[in-house]
Amino acid sequence: MKNIRARNNVLIVDDTPENLRLLAIAMLSEGYLVRVAPNGEMAIAMAIAETPDLVLMDIDMPGMDGYEVCDVFKANPQLKEVPIIFLSALHDTNAKVVAFDHGGVDYATKPFILEELLARVSTHIELNSLRQELEQRNLSLKHTISDQEHEINAAQMSTIVALAKLAESRDDDTGMHIDRVGSFSRRLAQAAQNHASQKAEIDDHFVEMIYHASALHDIGKVGIADAILKKPGKLKPEEFEIMKTHPVIGFETLNAVLKIYPNNPMIGMGTDITKSHHEKWNGSGYPQGLKGKNIPLSARIVAIADVYDALRAKRPYKAPFSHEQAVEIIQEGCGEHFDPELVSIFESIHIDFDRIWHTLQHRPIEELILDGSMKLTSSLHALSGSRMM
Repeated sequence: MKNIRARNNVLIVDDTPENLRLLAIAMLSEGYLVRVAPNGEMAIAMAIAETPDLVLMDIDMPGMDGYEVCDVFKANPQLKEVPIIFLSALHDTNAKVVAFDHGGVDYATKPFILEELLARVSTHIELNSLRQELEQRNLSLKHTISDQEHEINAAQMSTIVALAKLAESRDDDTGMHIDRVGSFSRRLAQAAQNHASQKAEIDDHFVEMIYHASALHDIGKVGIADAILKKPGKLKPEEFEIMKTHPVIGFETLNAVLKIYPNNPMIGMGTDITKSHHEKWNGSGYPQGLKGKNIPLSARIVAIADVYDALRAKRPYKAPFSHEQAVEIIQEGCGEHFDPELVSIFESIHIDFDRIWHTLQHRPIEELILDGSMKLTSSLHALSGSRMM
């Protein structure tokens, strides 16, 4: 027991030399490391220099009394958890209540019964040690849970992005549309983050998350027939009405996932983007006819990114537009199709969009292999017998 106690140091604070001597001898005899302070100011300095495992604190002292010293301990992050046992000749209940109100863990009255005081000291040091151990275990558990949640979220993200890429591959043979829209969206969000009116809505987490969540914007296309999705000419009105259902198909799919994983931020933002990226600022979009800022900000950002990429890309029904033409068309849509403020921000960084477009034209096969979503290839092949594809 003494070997264990030798690891613990006790700080004794009392302005009476005889009390200091008596208490120090008693604590030393039990194997504790002992320091003594004749006043509150010195006790605080000694505690800051080396945190004690327990303090025996006289209440009635000149200068700072024991209550005031205790208040300083409790206000200091380094010292606030140190157990303090008050020592006093006062026996009335009110004095004890005041001592506990100031943060004391126990109260011993003078003259002391040393055996009882030593038992209290031992108990409170052990309790404090157990508390610290519990805190460390809880912290370790939080880290473990956090790591596991990160792995689960990464797996969920990879699965969903892989499915989004499968859906996108049906009308994008380069496989890069999702990557470009993600990069465009992140760049526009970064620029908007520095805009005074957007700072309240856009933080670093939003900027990074929109890069991933934007990959889900057209996942609902998996439910559109090839005859419509790949038609080289203009769609008939009834065909266009079918095409306009893909945001709802995507939203309903992701919303079902969100109910199972309500804390997944990518799915949360992805549902907004998937459902609303074809809405227009003037309310003429689909599927809900949302207007202005009723359209989620993430969807308003992705709308510009998606249209820019669609204009630049070669499709069965259109030739590719130049960067200058794409910028001009987006400017013409300001206040009608697009959020005017975001268009203004886009105009200030449109050169970055052109750079991203040229950088992400084609992906080398080794990058495809390294892509996180490709980790799920074997699982997706196992499911190929179903109608998921």
